[in-house]
Amino acid sequence: MAITDIKEFAHLTDVDIEALGHELDTIRREVEESRGVRDARYIRRVIRLQRSLELGARTILIGSRKRPLWILGAGMLGVAKIIENMELGHNVSHGQWDWMNDPEIHSTTWEWDMTGLSEHWKRAHNYSHHTYTNIVGMDDDVGFGILRMTRDEKWRPINLLQPIANVVLAAGFEWGIALHDLKAQKLLEGVDRYQLNTGPNRQFAIKIARQLGKDFVLFPALTGPAWKHTLAANATANLVRNLWTYAVIFCGHFPDGAEKFTIEQFENETRAQWYLRQMLGSANIDAGPVMAFMTGNLSYQIEHHLFPDLPSNRYAEIAAKVRALCERYDLPYTTGPLGRQYLLALRTIHKLALPDWLLKRTSDDAPETSSEHKFRSTGSRIAEALRIDAETGRRRGLLSALRAHAEVQVARRRPKRRRQTKVTYLTVANT
Repeated sequence: MAITDIKEFAHLTDVDIEALGHELDTIRREVEESRGVRDARYIRRVIRLQRSLELGARTILIGSRKRPLWILGAGMLGVAKIIENMELGHNVSHGQWDWMNDPEIHSTTWEWDMTGLSEHWKRAHNYSHHTYTNIVGMDDDVGFGILRMTRDEKWRPINLLQPIANVVLAAGFEWGIALHDLKAQKLLEGVDRYQLNTGPNRQFAIKIARQLGKDFVLFPALTGPAWKHTLAANATANLVRNLWTYAVIFCGHFPDGAEKFTIEQFENETRAQWYLRQMLGSANIDAGPVMAFMTGNLSYQIEHHLFPDLPSNRYAEIAAKVRALCERYDLPYTTGPLGRQYLLALRTIHKLALPDWLLKRTSDDAPETSSEHKFRSTGSRIAEALRIDAETGRRRGLLSALRAHAEVQVARRRPKRRRQTKVTYLTVANT
């Protein structure tokens, strides 16, 4: 099952967790107080870059009957759509730039370049996902209602089709998100999800007509004889944007180490425990400045979940501080190359397509589904007082417990004589 007691799982005391929360509050306050000209200049430069790329691509596609121009135009348009979707649409809609009081760059006015409505997305994502992050049964973004991503969700025969559903979701990710958010909007307004003539459906239909009309009617028509090639370029750019966005989102939410939680954990959760849940339920992507920019700085998914409304260009400096906190409190800082993170998520998608009786690991001790119960068999339960390593003077917390647990599992698979010695040593070392 997922984590029911985050304190026990994290091997931290109440005092520890509150101290961690206080330090994270301090980080937030420092960024809020230092927002200013350089941040405003950054977002305005991004907007100019994105619009220049799109305008350049649209101009080049006038000659798209020539293959080199088609490739260049489609590529530039794909990059422009990625920037608009991730660094602009996503982050502006989070309210990251509301402090500027610029009506053009504000969460209440921005409408992004995809089929879903920003207003629907803000209610489904900003509130539901970022409040109930990775809480099974409360966060609909755990698998987006399509994929089984934790053993806490009961296996159904339809899950056998997960590998296929995953490909469809990746290719049409904007549609998957749009329909997911539409469902949430209907639930919020209390309308029948199957009734056609409703406010959410009308809003969605208008947005679809506008979006499809722009990409597949207006812009192709403006290129005259090259309209077929332009239409194909627009479709390709949308596909590239969908695949990239899907990959980044899945790498931040579903690789090993991005933990899941139960409703029981949430019921009595403090603000500091909310912070801790964001840290343990998210994963980063190792990225340089260019890669980070192309992910909308969602390569810093841990920092984004901690501070979703702080400017994305500040996540790199926040990450250094959060990583230092993880080291100080002996917490894992889950990160890795994009390829590795995605392959871990892909493995979970394919593995959990199968019924549980075909899987080897238990529901408390699997890479994609973990809980505090897995430590109870290895003598690594939380102590009443803060545990300090006598030799190094360092705190021994979750990271040390995970390493010890892994060593115990390896020892148990060794020949019996060697295994007995190893287990005895580790039990003494971790109690």
